[in-house]
Amino acid sequence: MSETYEYLFRNGTVVNQDGVGTHDVAVRDGRIAAIGDIDPRRAGKVIDCTGLHILPGVVDTQVHFREPGAEQKEDLETGSRAAVLGGVTGVFEMPNTNPTTTSAEALADKIARGKHRMHCDFAFWVGGTRENVNDIPELERLPGAAGIKVFIGSSTGNLLVADDEGIAAILSKTRRRAAFHSEDEMRLEARKPLRVEGDPSSHPIWRDEIAAMQATERLVAIARRTGARIHVLHISTAEEIDYLALHKDVATAEATPHHLTLSADDYAKLGTLLQMNPPVRDKRHRDGIWKGISQGIIDVLGSDHAPHTLEEKAKPYPASPSGMTGVQTLVPIMLDHVNAGRLTLERLVDLTSAGPSRIFGIARKGRIAVGYDADLTIVDMKRRETITNKWIASRAAWTPYDGKRVIGWPVGTIVRGRRVMWEGELTEPSTGEPMTFVEALPRG
Repeated sequence: MSETYEYLFRNGTVVNQDGVGTHDVAVRDGRIAAIGDIDPRRAGKVIDCTGLHILPGVVDTQVHFREPGAEQKEDLETGSRAAVLGGVTGVFEMPNTNPTTTSAEALADKIARGKHRMHCDFAFWVGGTRENVNDIPELERLPGAAGIKVFIGSSTGNLLVADDEGIAAILSKTRRRAAFHSEDEMRLEARKPLRVEGDPSSHPIWRDEIAAMQATERLVAIARRTGARIHVLHISTAEEIDYLALHKDVATAEATPHHLTLSADDYAKLGTLLQMNPPVRDKRHRDGIWKGISQGIIDVLGSDHAPHTLEEKAKPYPASPSGMTGVQTLVPIMLDHVNAGRLTLERLVDLTSAGPSRIFGIARKGRIAVGYDADLTIVDMKRRETITNKWIASRAAWTPYDGKRVIGWPVGTIVRGRRVMWEGELTEPSTGEPMTFVEALPRG
């Protein structure tokens, strides 16, 4: 019998838009070619997935890979290596590099750096600023652009747009969904004296829940006034969940594994390793974000992978930088939550595959369906492992989850039909490509 498929992922439990069931998935030319009960003789290579779950490829829509400008913390190769070792098949990388990603030239430079050097597929957020506001309609449609990202708090230099007039100018130009770091800069500045030298537990007191809520209310009001669509990143408060439930027509929302897993109680153990913007808060807020998961208010999960070296994190607060690794631990941490009964595996797929594709319009990704890219995250739901710093492939080489036992583990990462990771080892050369988006397809 002649060979028809390059790969056949056989006898796995496929979790997809039509439910959960045991199927084979066949791959040809990087795309899914057939789903069902398929004769293994028709495939060049058969991968036995008995006892494993096959998920649509996980897309992490918020990572900071630090290149160019801070490669001592991370670069596009090491960050994407961590991604695929953790079961992530695609990432959206943030614009606060040096230089910032605020021009067509800077975006093209990043794409050139990432192509066939990154291990997963990728897109890059373009920073929205006062200086490039008139170029936004062109910038957000460039190949490899995830859209426009704006920092309205917690940034420096020309990436900070804190005033309503500046935000409105940007949103009046966007046609795709724009993403926001939502903390009120004026309140943050006013509350700086509340930071306690050497005490990172004062971080959520300084950057309090009102700073987040005020900024999100302002964003929604401006989005309505300008007729724009917005995406609120890393929701950290219970109040934002209740508020955004009333505004799903204009606003989508992201949650992070650290805001769902950790709490202010962990500052005693982790210190500055827990320091993030917006902060990890008390358990009331963590419970509120889980409400957002269970009620469908949260649309996607993003890791906000933001590595710093241990030497930098060892500086006494507030000289210590905010940020932690997260792209490699997103899948195992969330599978552990699934096994603990906090969400279903189908809901996790919606948050990490179908959700990113739906709200950002990623072409041919987010489902296991014929004609879609053969991006698969293959997991063992029963496997017990311990997350350790030694496992972390990020150049930063640490995780706040060091020593945490989890149930559920990524076994394989398949990117456009290529088995790039299997059983903890990189198995293919890096062949990452920029993603395409339905709102920015090239016009023939």
